[in-house]
Amino acid sequence: MIYGITGAAAYCMYILYDINSVLWRNRLLHLGFMAGTVMLAAVTAAMAVDSIDGIRMIESVSFGMNISTYIFILLELLFLGLLVYTLFFALPFKETYSDCEDNDEKPEVCRKGMYALCRHPGVLWLTGAYVCLAVEFSTAEVIINSSLFVALDVLYVIFQDKWTFVRTFADYEEYKRETPFLIPCAGSIRKCLQTMKG
Repeated sequence: MIYGITGAAAYCMYILYDINSVLWRNRLLHLGFMAGTVMLAAVTAAMAVDSIDGIRMIESVSFGMNISTYIFILLELLFLGLLVYTLFFALPFKETYSDCEDNDEKPEVCRKGMYALCRHPGVLWLTGAYVCLAVEFSTAEVIINSSLFVALDVLYVIFQDKWTFVRTFADYEEYKRETPFLIPCAGSIRKCLQTMKG
């Protein structure tokens, strides 16, 4: 239960960060995104370590330490790499996470690469990572908390889509019309690949 509460607190930090970035622009509260990310990573790691004792991951009923287990571990690492890239490298880091300046001119949305794929690609990679984690450990606690964190992530991006980003970006309504919310389509996949190359 403590893992679920801590994960929910991490998403509260994300929402506080968003509200602050629009309304208050307080430098201390601007650290909310990083604080939430550290909390979510720490609670996920603690939950996984705690679950090893309970189910002995490599001797799980569903997957022994065979090729299937290795595939899910590799997929999880791939999804985590995509998540880190999407959040911290596909966007200009300083402007996105460090600046807290009072600027009357609204920035424009990043429309290339990952952000041509869909408006919230991080949700796809976070979901993939938690699905792999749930399969690897196969305990009720990991499955329930992984599902909770994914659900909270979806609720968070709905909040961003409806409230935060329309107030943050000058062209967000236009971006919404041309880019899928979460599920990529053939056109958005093509645009993602084309703009990734340059």
